[in-house]
Amino acid sequence: MNSAAWHARIHCGHEVGAGFLITARRVLTCAHVVRAGGLDAVTVVFPHARELGEVSASVVAHGGWAGGLTDPGDVAVLELDRDVPLAPAGFAPPEAAYTEPRPRLVAYGFPVGYDEGTLAEYRAVSGQLIAGEWLELVAWQGHGQPIVAGFSGAAATLPDGRVVGMVTSASEVPDVRKGRMLPLDVLARHWPELGELVPTPGHRTDVLRELYELLRSAPGAPDCDPNRLYVDAVGAFGPPLPAGGFTTLQAAAAYVQWEVPDPAAMDRFAGRLRELVGAGPAVTPAAPLAKATTAAKSTQGTQSTQSAETAQDTKVARMSPPWAPVVVEIDHSGAGPDQVTVEVSAYRDGQRRPVGTRRLPRSGVRSYVQRRIDEAVAHLDPDAEELVTFVLPREWLNEAVAHWECGADDSTPLGCAYPLVVTDRARHRSNRLRHQLRKKWQKLDAGRPAPVHRVECGSQERPPSLRKRLWDGDAGLAGFAVPPTAAREHFEIGLTVPVPVLLWSRTGCPAGEHGEPRCAGAGHGRGGYEDPRRAWSGPRDPAATGTATAARPRAETAAPCPGTAFLDQLAAAVAEVPPAELPRHILSLRVTADAADEPDRHWARDLQLLWDDPRCFPEPAASLRSPVD
Repeated sequence: MNSAAWHARIHCGHEVGAGFLITARRVLTCAHVVRAGGLDAVTVVFPHARELGEVSASVVAHGGWAGGLTDPGDVAVLELDRDVPLAPAGFAPPEAAYTEPRPRLVAYGFPVGYDEGTLAEYRAVSGQLIAGEWLELVAWQGHGQPIVAGFSGAAATLPDGRVVGMVTSASEVPDVRKGRMLPLDVLARHWPELGELVPTPGHRTDVLRELYELLRSAPGAPDCDPNRLYVDAVGAFGPPLPAGGFTTLQAAAAYVQWEVPDPAAMDRFAGRLRELVGAGPAVTPAAPLAKATTAAKSTQGTQSTQSAETAQDTKVARMSPPWAPVVVEIDHSGAGPDQVTVEVSAYRDGQRRPVGTRRLPRSGVRSYVQRRIDEAVAHLDPDAEELVTFVLPREWLNEAVAHWECGADDSTPLGCAYPLVVTDRARHRSNRLRHQLRKKWQKLDAGRPAPVHRVECGSQERPPSLRKRLWDGDAGLAGFAVPPTAAREHFEIGLTVPVPVLLWSRTGCPAGEHGEPRCAGAGHGRGGYEDPRRAWSGPRDPAATGTATAARPRAETAAPCPGTAFLDQLAAAVAEVPPAELPRHILSLRVTADAADEPDRHWARDLQLLWDDPRCFPEPAASLRSPVD
């Protein structure tokens, strides 16, 4: 307390009270202390900094107090005529005033005979407000300084000096040591700017700071209706609009901050306000790249360490689903071959929260998605693991969405900033596949890695045979050596069988790249397929084939098949990874590839992950509307 130079003595007309410095130029006190401020001068003295002398002040804000002892809003904000070189008061969360065991609260007041000030010790009776306004105080012990005239406006502080409220009145009954104080959340209700200074459980400090900066710039912006902003922020399941609504944006923001239990409502309020005032990009959570770097480093540990960590991660995943999806859904709009409808939404607590929908030409999709993903992340639970999911038409599945940059001012590839997956739109909406995939994930939740069911490049396997192989093998993961356009029929089998995970290289090994001239019999293009690992596994009987002796030197000098090499690398990379962890693991592979000396030559550079767990998207998928722009 010795260093708390922010305690202030307020003199106005015949009234003497207390106050406390909250910024370099503003002091908070009771309205009744400065009730004569319109006629008489208001002066402020800081007992711990007497060298500052008397500082003139004026009333710049009040809480609407009507003058009666039990009227609400007994709050006034004073502005000093100059900045003072003192550290302002610090604040504790509002509930710190009445947590068990009840803390000792200290008030610094100026009763008659104590111009230098004196202390009174009290405690809150309960967290129950009196008439929705005051916390009741009782003396900490049966003797000592009672709260009397001169304590009005005093900060009620914890033993560590942090402020939890402001003393407003004392009992007028003789020998009854009771009083009342306004807790911080009520003070902020009457003067919303205080909310920027008070820690609020569940709300990030950077979001609160940005919100109040926006509030200061919002009065000149059109269409900033506080009631509409409130309804948008709390959503369909939030508290209804209070009777009478809000007259100011500040009042609506304070209500969201202190009265709405969902912390994400504040993010949505700030996001919508940001959009209306044109203040630019949102404040985003801590960079997911840090998570990716950590994940990439973890892959360098021993196999036993990986297994232990994987088992623990899987156990946590079974206890609570770890993914909070941000969904980017793209579909044909029907307005022309180049026109698509894009909808971006975020999932929280099992509910889809739309962020934006627009009809766009294909060339405009990327920039729109960049902006909306950034906004959608702010809707997620702060503790959730974000998962960016692109739900795409089948012909878009090979789109390089993982290489799209995060934004105009952030060149980080999306696939290196977030766990990012794609899925097929028709599959995403199929009730049959959603049901079957749920059952498949129940088996995969055991946490065991799933083997890669390989679909080699140039495969001559008939599509029905592939379907049977995937069904009979109860496949959880299928790897393709070629992109979808080079093995369309085989790829469609993978999409229509309930295999939760498909992996391929976007560039892969296009059919016919090597052909018979370079690797006869190795099975690219129209030639017969043979696994290269078996094709050259040992000498052949010349009597069985007259070309074996001549062919062998050609095979030894042939370049390895890129598709087969990709599948070999993929199988090794995911051998110890449960399917539920693949989005996070693929993120680390993408970060590693991007950081390589020759990124374009890294096998995982163009890795595409189709990962489909319907439990992450509990709402039934609906057709995208085509908005009128």
